Amino acid sequence: MALAVAAFGIGTSEFIIMGLLPNLADSFKVSIPKAGALVTAYALSVTVGSPFVAMATAKLERKRALLILLGIFIFGNLACAVAPTYTLLFLARVLTALCHGAFFGIGSVVAANLVPRNQRAQAIALMFSGLTLANVLGVPAGTALGQAFGWRASFWAIVPIGVVAAAAISWLVPTQSSVTSRLIHEFRVLRNPRVLLVLAMSVLGSASLFCVFTYIAPTLETVTGVSPHGVTLVLLLFGVGITIGNLLGGALSDWRPMRFLIMSLVTLLVVLACLYFAEPYAVPMVAVVFVWGMLTFAAGTPLQARIVEQAATAPNLASTLNQGAFNLGNASGATLGGMLLTAGFSYRQLPIASGIVTSCMLALALLSVRLDRKHRVVLEAGELTAN
Repeated sequence: MALAVAAFGIGTSEFIIMGLLPNLADSFKVSIPKAGALVTAYALSVTVGSPFVAMATAKLERKRALLILLGIFIFGNLACAVAPTYTLLFLARVLTALCHGAFFGIGSVVAANLVPRNQRAQAIALMFSGLTLANVLGVPAGTALGQAFGWRASFWAIVPIGVVAAAAISWLVPTQSSVTSRLIHEFRVLRNPRVLLVLAMSVLGSASLFCVFTYIAPTLETVTGVSPHGVTLVLLLFGVGITIGNLLGGALSDWRPMRFLIMSLVTLLVVLACLYFAEPYAVPMVAVVFVWGMLTFAAGTPLQARIVEQAATAPNLASTLNQGAFNLGNASGATLGGMLLTAGFSYRQLPIASGIVTSCMLALALLSVRLDRKHRVVLEAGELTAN
C-alpha cells in the first residue's frame, strides 16, 4: 500500500499535464503543441534516464534507493510549482521524470519480495493500482484544482502526496539488499527478438494512446464543445475506463495472452474509427472515450506479463525498460500529434494517426505469435532429439 501511494503521486504528476495544457499555454503565451512538448520531455527523460538511474542505484539498499527517488520527485514537483518561465518548467519536468522508471522497476522487485512467491503478481498489481487510480482520482481532481486556482496549485497539491509516500515507505517497507549482479550484464536479454518485440509493442501502444490523449482537453473544448468543468468529468470517466480495462485485461490475459492482445487491438481500431466520427457530439464522444481507455489499457496488460516471461533472466532491467518503452511511446505520440497540429491538421485527424500506429502494433503482435510458434517447434525438436 505504501508503494501504491507513491505510484499514485507519480502517476498523477505524469498525466496531469494533459488536463492543464490550455492553462499552461495561456500562462506562458505558447501554442498548444509547444505546451504538449512538456509531455514529450517527461516521457523522454523516463526513457533515456531510467536505465542510467537504475544502474546508479543498483548498489544501494532498495528501500534507500526508493526514498532517494521520492526525494527527487518531491523536489521536482516543487520546482514545477514555482517555475517562472516555460523553460524552467520544462527542465523541472525532466528532473521529476528521472525518478519514474527506476522507481517502478525497483518497486516491482520490492513488492515481489515482500510476499510469498505465489502472491508476487498480486503484490505488483497492487502497487500499479496506484498508477491506475491516479487517472481515476488524481488527474481529474488535479485538473479541477488547476482550473479553479491556477495550474501551479495542481503541482503544490502533489508535493504532500510525495511526502506521505516517503513517510509510509520509511515506516512500512523493510530494508532489502541491493542487486548482487551488475545490471549492465542484464542487457544481454535485448538479444532476444521476442523481448524486443514486446518493447516495440509497448512503444506503439503508448504512442497510439498519447497521440490523442495529450490533446484531449483542447479537443473536448474546441471540437466537442465541452466546458472546462466537463473536461474534468470526462477525464474521470476515462480513468474509470482504464481501471476496468486493466482489471479486465488481467483476468483475460491468463486465458491466452497473445490471442487476447490481437482481439483487443482489432477492436481498438474500430473504436478509433468511432472516435473520429463521435468528436463533434458530446454524448457519443464521452461514451467512446470511456471504451477507448478501457480497450487501450486492457491491451497493455498482456504486454506487462509477457515482458517478465520473455526476460526472466533480467527482471530488474526488463521492468525498467518496459517503463522506458511506455514513456518513449508517450513522447512519440505527443510529438506525432503536435507535428500534425503544427502542419495544419485538426484535432479530428488525430484518431486517424492513432489508428495507423495501432495497425503497426497489430502487425508486430502477429509477428510475435509466429515467432512463438517457431520457438515451440525448436523446443519440441530438441526434446525429441534428446529422447
